[in-house]
Amino acid sequence: MSRELVIGLDIGTTSVKAIVFTLTGKLIAEAEELITTNYPKPSWAEQDPKEIEQASIQALRNVVIKAKVEDDEVLTVGMSAAMHSLICLDRKMEPLSPMMIWSDKRSSQIAEKWLAENGERMYLKTGTPIHPMTPLLKLIWLKEEQAQAYLKANYFMSMKEYLIHRWFGKRVVDYSMASATGFFNVNDLKWEESALKLAGVREEQLSKIVPPTEILTGLNEDIAKQIKLSPGTPFVIGAADGQLANLGSGAIKPGEVNISVGTSGAIRQFVEGAPINSKMETFTYAFTEDISIVGGPTNNGGIAFQWLKDLIEFEGTHDELLTYANNIELGSDGILFLPYINGERAPIWDGRARGSFYGLSINHTKGHLVRAVLEGISFNLFQINQSLERIAGTAKKITVNGGLSKSKLWTQIMADIFGQNIYLSDTHHNAAWGAAWTALVGIGKVQSFTDIKASLPDEHVVEPNMENHKMYKYIFNKYQRLVESLTVFFD
Repeated sequence: MSRELVIGLDIGTTSVKAIVFTLTGKLIAEAEELITTNYPKPSWAEQDPKEIEQASIQALRNVVIKAKVEDDEVLTVGMSAAMHSLICLDRKMEPLSPMMIWSDKRSSQIAEKWLAENGERMYLKTGTPIHPMTPLLKLIWLKEEQAQAYLKANYFMSMKEYLIHRWFGKRVVDYSMASATGFFNVNDLKWEESALKLAGVREEQLSKIVPPTEILTGLNEDIAKQIKLSPGTPFVIGAADGQLANLGSGAIKPGEVNISVGTSGAIRQFVEGAPINSKMETFTYAFTEDISIVGGPTNNGGIAFQWLKDLIEFEGTHDELLTYANNIELGSDGILFLPYINGERAPIWDGRARGSFYGLSINHTKGHLVRAVLEGISFNLFQINQSLERIAGTAKKITVNGGLSKSKLWTQIMADIFGQNIYLSDTHHNAAWGAAWTALVGIGKVQSFTDIKASLPDEHVVEPNMENHKMYKYIFNKYQRLVESLTVFFD
């Protein structure tokens, strides 16, 4: 008896993952292909879109082989991708330069100038913060630099759009990927003409905007042969990885918050409509015609912990380094850590931000530094959540996933700082499962997005120590004042 399977294809910035699931979310097989990031100049971050396409083909091929998929067992493939990438293409759809990814900061100075002149007006239309991560600011930089790739370009695309055109011959983009560009009006779900003019871009140079359940048919026969799927297999366009990570963790109803912390991190919540934070602290990205996701990304999640490990030249494992903090008391004996070692997005949106330890004394040890870093990452996420709650309401349930969620110490710190239960699941493929479920909705195999809750594994609950929470509230106030006082030194 043949199986009914679904594949989630998750195109990230460090790797491409392909996961085969049953319709109940059981993982059958997974495959991962790493992606190379190049840094040709300070603040530049680029990737090769053709390398990523080959990584996607290889990941799908490998997972189909691992799962021993037979003809017609795969009902559909759902697609997830990282946001904010930009490729300039000629009329033959060939890349004119490498792809700029979200962490590319070459437009930082333009972002500062443009924020003062146009920032609030444009933010209220698009829901996208004014930041070098966005394709809008990338294009303005290319325009001002008179870059050849920009001047010769016939089209501008993200990585997922490029892949879809290569495989299906269509120029389409889903709501959430369009929202992340900075030139999409989140209220009327159309390209924002005033933003296009600033970037010197015409609407016909961009893709057609479609919902996340858009079905893609007519898979290129050569691609189908390489990935060992039938050319008739329907793909579904899906959404951005952030929205799908929330969906894949079951955080889809109002008040359900998901925190993802890997190398970077984010905290997000689905809401009805498209409410926008007037203080420009968070993003609002469309998901469907009626639902948006609001939240804030941080550049500094696990990367801050890895930075400390490298800094002190600790040669053991991450888990071994974490043990040094086990006996350090709450508050790290007075050390406060601002985790802005990689600049910062939410909540301060300042690419010039720098990290710092405050309160060091001769009595402090590496264990104090370890705990201070964990607390600093957590305070930053808590501060983003405060901004989120101003437009989305108080969090009723908080789910956490990502690499740091494997640390019992860190998840307890999170529970104590937030003063709420933290829910952890055994799955670490939330975005891929969210993409797969969206595909099932798209082909009509399941009825709704919210039905995904029935397919999720049991959760482990980390309960807060409310006495610790009271102490952390006091320390967090000091943390906030430190952030406010040090921002004047960012240059």
